Amino acid sequence: MKIAVFVSGKGTNLLNIIKKHQDGYLKSEVKLVISDRDCEAIKNSTSAGIQTAVTDPTEFINESEYGSVLVRDLEKHGCDFIVLAGFLKRIPNIVVNRFANRIINVHPALLPSFGGKGMYGKRVHEAVLEYGCKVSGATVHIVDTEYDHGPVLVQKCTPVYDEDTPDSLAFRIHQIEYEVLPEAIKLFEEGKVKINGRKARLN
Repeated sequence: MKIAVFVSGKGTNLLNIIKKHQDGYLKSEVKLVISDRDCEAIKNSTSAGIQTAVTDPTEFINESEYGSVLVRDLEKHGCDFIVLAGFLKRIPNIVVNRFANRIINVHPALLPSFGGKGMYGKRVHEAVLEYGCKVSGATVHIVDTEYDHGPVLVQKCTPVYDEDTPDSLAFRIHQIEYEVLPEAIKLFEEGKVKINGRKARLN
């Protein structure tokens, strides 16, 4: 597969995907990195020789125009699979429909808990601790037209300890993300994902 990775920050999951390709775990290669801002991930991708595009949705008249530009860039680089790795904007419907069941996202909680609009980064871990959860984790899911809503592909968990802070919990969950995101990509590479309604069957 030719992968486009959408990012908004440091891009450590992006770097991990690149490393998994270099190590031979993944056959798929990152062909394009897209961001809504000029972030550290864009600078690192440029330095690594990967094509990048910074596309700020606030610069467009509407979502349709923004989505059309994204589709144009994706098709220009021959991308046939999209990974959201810390991307903070909702993917326009035109992109979701064009790449139906070929977009995945990693979320730092066990969906459907602690997901939805505004639930990202440290906010998620603060909510988990405030609620008093005994476990948390990371989820990779199919992206549809709603926030954190599509079929779940892979989930792994970690205990939540009494002494945890949002930062300590975030650190452990980030390590899990490094496992589950490449694992989900590999499932697609091997043709093992079958989507049936809300359920993802892994053959």
